[in-house]
Parts: sequence; structure tokens; C-alpha cells
Amino acid sequence: MLENRTAVITGGARGIGAEIARVFVDHGARVVLGDLDESAAQETATSLRGDATGVGCNVVDPRSIASILERARTQYGSVDIMVNNAGIVRDATMRTMTENDFDEVISVHLRGTWNGTRLAAGIMRENGGGSIINMSSISGKVGFVGQTNYSAAKAGIVGLTKAAAKEVAHLGVRVNAIQPGLIRTSMTETLPAEIWERKMGEIPMQRAGDPAEVASVALFYASNLSSYMTGTVAEVTGGRHI
Repeated sequence: MLENRTAVITGGARGIGAEIARVFVDHGARVVLGDLDESAAQETATSLRGDATGVGCNVVDPRSIASILERARTQYGSVDIMVNNAGIVRDATMRTMTENDFDEVISVHLRGTWNGTRLAAGIMRENGGGSIINMSSISGKVGFVGQTNYSAAKAGIVGLTKAAAKEVAHLGVRVNAIQPGLIRTSMTETLPAEIWERKMGEIPMQRAGDPAEVASVALFYASNLSSYMTGTVAEVTGGRHI
């Protein structure tokens, strides 16, 4: 489905980003994984059964994003798919959250996604098109206690996605977003049992999702199967908060 296409994935060393990379490679893509942890990105790239490269990338710095995009163009000849997936959490109630906690999350998620979208779209418009996939969260739809920073950033990504989609649609560049719900990763599995059970009680399908179930939606958006879709938001939540 992605034969002869090059994808850049930020936050690709582990979790959902690494699974997206695996699925993309399995479907023929050449992949450049960017992550703040360069050695982890390289390790993940080496583990994939295909053409993949891991590099260091700080999404807050536009020069770093430009560098990873140029690496993809130099090594593989194009940038056809951009997945803005990098993220952090700094959860706390508003009363205890520091300004730095707020600013860091907004910078990594929202500014990082803006950097990736803007710079990738600039390359794709020259190439006659491409697909940009931005990772939001169900937290950006409903808002969760202790996540005023994260919920604000993830809601902002939806607005950014829709506005960017309108700007570049006539150039053949599509911009869509994914909102995962409770996905079983190393991060979420550290949640206290009572919080996990409470979240599970909100899910009509009565189970957490697997990273592969998010990756398959990313594959859909990256491929020609979604060729007439832009500015959309796909909820991968098991029906949570519908």
C-alpha cells in the first residue's frame, strides 16, 4: 500500500510511533524515525524488517525537523508521508501544575506538530502532494482532570489540522488527525489499577486498544484508500466518549 513512498515519523522510538513505523515498513514504505532518544530510534529502526533509519529529533526546534526531513529526501529521494506523533505528559491539577509543565507540553505537542506540518507541507507541495497525519487524543475532545496542558495541546492539534488542511488541499497535500483513546502501551500500563478500571468502564468495547489498531488507521490515512479525505479526525477509542 505504501510501495516507493517515504515516511517520516516523530516520536518513533517506541509505543504508537514505533508500531506505525513497523506497519508502514511492512507495507513497503521507507521510514525515517525521529526521536529525542536517538539511540532508541536507531535500535527500533534496526529491528524493523525493511528500509528504516533512526535519527535524533527535537520537534520543538524547527531546524531539527528540517534536518530530519532533509535526511529523508537525501537518503530516500522524497517525503510522501509525515506523522507528527512526538509527545510528553506532565500531568497535574491546575492548582499544582507549574508554568513550565504547561509550556513544555504545549511546545512539544502543539508547536511540534505545527513545525512538522508546516515544513513537511512545504516539501510536499513541491512534489505534487502527500499525506500528513497528526496525533491528537481523546483528551483533546473531552478534557481530563489533571491534563489542562495536554488536553489544550491535543484540542489545538485538531484545530491546526483542519486549518492546515484547508490551506494546502489544492496542492494535493492532505492533513488528517487521529485521536487515540486508552491504548495499551508501556506508559499507560503504569497507571494505578483503580484509574485503569475507571477508564475501562468508559469504553463500550470493554477493552483497551492495541498500538497496532492505531497504526492501521495511520496506514489508511497514509495510503490512497483515503485519497478524498482531508481535515478529518478519526477516533480510535473503542467507542469511549462517543
